[in-house]
Amino acid sequence: MDSFTARRALALTGAAALLGTLLSACYVVPIDPRTGRPLPPHDGPHAHPQPHPHPQPQVVVVPPPQVLPAAPPVASVLQARLYPLNEQANTGGLLVAQVVDNHTGRGSISLAYRGSLLQGESTRVDGSHAVYGRIHREVLGAWSAPGTGRRGIANAYGAGGINAQCEYVVTGPSIGTGACLFSDGAKYQMHFGQ
Repeated sequence: MDSFTARRALALTGAAALLGTLLSACYVVPIDPRTGRPLPPHDGPHAHPQPHPHPQPQVVVVPPPQVLPAAPPVASVLQARLYPLNEQANTGGLLVAQVVDNHTGRGSISLAYRGSLLQGESTRVDGSHAVYGRIHREVLGAWSAPGTGRRGIANAYGAGGINAQCEYVVTGPSIGTGACLFSDGAKYQMHFGQ
């Protein structure tokens, strides 16, 4: 054997001895993939692992259902016709008001009266509202009583200083009646619906 081959054989033998020494200090411990814990020792190289003496309960994590935010209610637009009931209202003629119901108990009202645009708000009220019924009585008479249904009040104001106060009762989808009193003394009866 030449000297190069002899040196090479000696280097390989030394490397193998060093590797054997290093590996003799290592011990391989099998891990149970279900629990992440070491498996118990077993007899022989081909013995089957025994089940864990205290099986861990399996926990299934179910994500909560995705809750989407509620969509805001879609506003409804109601048309109301106002019919004149006295001489002052006759000069204004038949009026058409637009009431926007936001389905939140509040909305808006707008109407044209004698060349001015009156705008304001409407609010749903219950039967115990302190002054509900006053406009009905002033416009339609002492014996006038608001019907049953969803009650509301509306107030509108125009740039010319004219304002209107209304009371209404909605008895069905887009159906109802009411009364309006204007600051110039005009009295109107209101009818909702097409």
